[in-house]
Amino acid sequence: MNFSKKNHEFKNKNVNAMNKTVKTILGILVLGLMLTTVSCKDAKKEDATTKTEQVEKPEYASAYVCPMHCEGSGSAEEGECPKCGMTYVKNEDHNTNGHTH
Repeated sequence: MNFSKKNHEFKNKNVNAMNKTVKTILGILVLGLMLTTVSCKDAKKEDATTKTEQVEKPEYASAYVCPMHCEGSGSAEEGECPKCGMTYVKNEDHNTNGHTH
């Protein structure tokens, strides 16, 4: 009888340890899922902000733009980029050729 009681106690300890391990693993998975969800939402907000900022800058919104979108470039008239020397292209032509930001 003594052997049977010890065997039963041993099984209970193993079951309790296994339950604790399963709960720990599930907790870690839930935490990881929550962190992933939060970080992905932040990335989408940042991407949307960047696109809005690009549209407002003259190197993206002017009638004529530098193909390299150099900072401070862009003009209402044809010409050359003061930074890289490339010839300005019409913004509408530049965007219709599949070039999007």
